[in-house]
Parts: sequence; structure tokens; C-alpha cells
Amino acid sequence: MNGSLANQSLVNWTSFAQARAELGVNFVRILGYFKEDGVKSVGQIEAAMRDQNAATMVIPAHTLKGESRQFGAEPLSDIAETIEQIARGCVERHDPPSEALEHVVKLRPMFESTLELLEKESNPLVARKPVFGRRA
Repeated sequence: MNGSLANQSLVNWTSFAQARAELGVNFVRILGYFKEDGVKSVGQIEAAMRDQNAATMVIPAHTLKGESRQFGAEPLSDIAETIEQIARGCVERHDPPSEALEHVVKLRPMFESTLELLEKESNPLVARKPVFGRRA
């Protein structure tokens, strides 16, 4: 995903602001949990894909779906939901999750880009760092 327009569409900023308001002082801590859980979930989904094990793909995809939606990361939530649905169908049919591959390949870059935007927006000091020290 290159370009600011593509990056802007990774997060529904209205949902993000609502989550920030609702979580209050706990927001940064819970965003940290999202990062930890997300890194773990993405890794588990990729491992399940490599192992062609649909059953082990379901829970991390479900977790990532819900946590992403909470922060307004709708495209990430949607791709995790697609992976979850494919995996559940494969479990029922006793099929390998081959059809999930194209989505799994997109997952890590989307997660990393989304997380970068969320962290930048949640810590205004990060966004302002380049401004300090500049001369007019």
C-alpha cells in the first residue's frame, strides 16, 4: 500500500476517535495489547497457512478481526474475517486452506501499515519529532 490516500483508507478515523474516547486513559495500553496480539495472530495465521492447517487458522483470525474492528482498522478486520470464514469452511469440508493464501499474503503488510498509522495517531509526539530542530 503506497501513498497517503491508500494509507488513510486503512483506518476509519471516526471509529478510532470513538475507541480512544471510550477507552480513555487505558487507550495506549490496550493499543499495545492489540500490537502484541496482532503480531502473534499474524504469525499464527502464516504458520497455519504453511502447515495447511485450517483449524489452527480460525482463532487467530477471529481475534485479529475483533481487535482490528475495535480500533477502526476495518480493511484489516475484513481480511481477517475473510481468512476466518475460509478457514471455518475448510475445517467443515476437511480441506486445506489453499484458497486463503492470497489473503494471508496481504495480511502482514496490511497489519504493519495499519499499526504504524494507529501508533502515529495515538502518540502525537511521534508525528511532531521531525518538526523540532528545523530552522525556518
